[in-house]
Formats: sequence, C-alpha cells, structure tokens
Amino acid sequence: MEDFLAITLPERDFLLRPVIPTQGIAILFAPRGIGKTFAALGIALAVAGGLSIFNWHAPQARNVLYVDGEMPAISMQERLAALSLGMAAPPRALQNLSIITPDMQPRSMPDLATTYGQQALEPFLSGVNMLVLDNLATLCRTGKENESQSWTPIQTWLLDLRRRGMAVLLVHHAGKSGDQRGTSAREDIMDTVISLRRPKIYNVAEGARFEVHLTKARGIVGEEALPFEVHLRSEDNRLLWDVSDLVNVQAEELKRLLAEGLSLRDCADEMGVSKSVLHRLKKRLEGEQ
Repeated sequence: MEDFLAITLPERDFLLRPVIPTQGIAILFAPRGIGKTFAALGIALAVAGGLSIFNWHAPQARNVLYVDGEMPAISMQERLAALSLGMAAPPRALQNLSIITPDMQPRSMPDLATTYGQQALEPFLSGVNMLVLDNLATLCRTGKENESQSWTPIQTWLLDLRRRGMAVLLVHHAGKSGDQRGTSAREDIMDTVISLRRPKIYNVAEGARFEVHLTKARGIVGEEALPFEVHLRSEDNRLLWDVSDLVNVQAEELKRLLAEGLSLRDCADEMGVSKSVLHRLKKRLEGEQ
C-alpha cells in the first residue's frame, strides 16, 4: 500500500468538463423521441472540436469515433451538418470525428455484446480518445437486458477500453418508469449518468426540448451538478442549443399558472414537482416584486 500511495499519477483531465473525464465511462439515457441522438452528436462534435455544449466545455479537440446502430445515413448526415453550423464547428471538429453508421456498411453492424463484435470494431479504435455507442439496444444485442450477467461481457470490454486510455459515452433508452431500461448493475462503473427528461408541460411543436439531470456524478458538486433545460431550435440551415436554468424555467411556469388562478397544489400536479419546491419558488417570485 505504501508503494501504491507513493506513485505519482497524472491528474485526471476532462474530455468534456465536468461530465466526461479522460478515460471516463458515461451513459446518456432518455425516452424515445426526446432527442438522445441530437444530444450525443452534439457532445461528439464538442469533444472533437474543443467546443462548448449546454453548460459543458471540451478543453481541447480530441479524436472521436461515433458508432450509430440504427439511424438512416441521410438523417445522420443532415443532423451532423445542421449541428456543425449551429455550433460553429471548426474544420478540425469534422476531421477529428469519424462515424460508423449501418447504411454505409457492407454487412450488418457487429454485436458489441460479443467478443467477435468487439474485435470487429478494434481496427477503428486506433488513436480514438472517445467512443460513442448509440445505442445499447441496437449495438449490444446478445443476452437479456434485465440480467446483470448479460451486461458482464460488455462491462469487461468497457473497462479494458478505459485501461487503454479511451473514454466511452453510451446512449440508451429509458423505460416506462423514466429510468434507464435493464439491469441497474450497468451504472456501477459509470462516472456520469445523464438523464434527459421531457418537461411536464410540453408541446410536440417545440421539437427537442428536454431537461438534463445528472443522476450519478462522480466528483461533480455545486452548481455544476444542478439540472437545466435545453431547447434545440432550427434557424435557416442551423440547429442551435438554447440552455436555461431549470429553476428559472419552473419559476416562469409557476408565475403563469398562478396568474391563471391555480392553487399551489394544482400547480404542483401540473408541473410534476413537489409542493415544497413550488413554495420556495413562490417566495422567490414574491421577493422579486
């Protein structure tokens, strides 16, 4: 133990501060149709270009491999082009970002839950700093999602990638409860668990608008750990991210509902938050008047 404690180890850096450390393993999950792939592509672009996304920042440009398991190639192309324009991605971002997508492959995508599938991806991992797997359901097809034993070979592979210096971002579906589908053992090795949630009050015409919550955040404290709201809007040929403090969003919604004559209890039911939270927000609104 004395020998171990005497070793000088490099300080852990970040690919995307504060959510994806160097050699970190993170998972982003959400219900279908909420904007998981938009968010994951935006994160990949940010890391590849040394850019900011949401409340997070990539200190420097890194090499990223994005493995897509289900999207049509034309959809990926359109999304990536619009996000690149909206994020003002420099040429190096696209140079550092590589994509493997099903439509462009001569055969079916490898099953990354198997040793054979993992070995098939190996030639593409040279020089990669961050690997994005979108998504677990389509890329890791062997085994049962709810069994921790089925997760073990994937976990072993991810830990080996970390040992070799790579960070990994997994994209996954949420179940009906809103939690990520499958075994809870999946979170054991995660540095960060990112949950995208539909706002309680939402209109489908708004497109991709969601709340971002960190449900597991190793070493993330204070304001960096607070949830926030994101809205992806289209302007000309660009896709732009608008970020709002969730407390401010909730305060404005409470103000509107109270003006309509709803009681605090009814507001809590409508907004899907506790009455005590709204009581504090109401006092804050009264203090601003």
